[in-house]
Amino acid sequence: MNEKASYEAGVSSDALHNPQRIVFITRNTSAKVKGDVGRQLMSYPHLILRESVAFQVLTAVLVLISLFWDAPLEQVANPLATPNPAKAPWYFLGLQELLHYFPPIVAGVLIPTLVIIALVVIPYFRVNIHGKPLWAENRIRRFQVFVLVVFGLLGFLIIFRAWTVIVPTVVVTGFVTLAHFLAPNQGRWSEFLRTRTLPWWVMVWFIVVSLCLTLVGTFFRGPGWSWVWPWS
Repeated sequence: MNEKASYEAGVSSDALHNPQRIVFITRNTSAKVKGDVGRQLMSYPHLILRESVAFQVLTAVLVLISLFWDAPLEQVANPLATPNPAKAPWYFLGLQELLHYFPPIVAGVLIPTLVIIALVVIPYFRVNIHGKPLWAENRIRRFQVFVLVVFGLLGFLIIFRAWTVIVPTVVVTGFVTLAHFLAPNQGRWSEFLRTRTLPWWVMVWFIVVSLCLTLVGTFFRGPGWSWVWPWS
């Protein structure tokens, strides 16, 4: 125990071969550690049986709903009479709504392609990898970039008069700006807004815009794709 230990510099993660080690953990590396695996269960019967029960309950609920409410079917299809307006299924109504404002190459090809590319590329970038709030660091610089991006996006939408995208964009932008100016410890909702990350805000904007486009295309579009009020 009194002997002076000698240490040699090297790169290794084998604790048995090198029982005495000094580990240097840098920003991009970590020590190879095997933690407690915890309790493990087999897929069958623990998971599969629960999924089967959930599937049967959902089927029963759908059958009960179908007994009290009829499906919103229209008249028998007639190839000689095209309905006005000819609407796509509800999950494509948002895209069809974009076709009302943008050229077909933009709404039907460019925008969906950019969304798919973003979903593929974003995971390879360090975007809030530590889950820090949007306004936690470099507040002034980030706010300046945010203002430039928002004004550029709104300018693009105003050129095409895409009001169903402008309105939800302005609403989400207002909440993001409010989160920037909120002081700490002003209540639960203020802390909730202040601690949201950039991916969270982007996802909220995407969901709100998609929901707005779908609702407008479903309830506010009449003959000739004109604006109508549902209660008229």
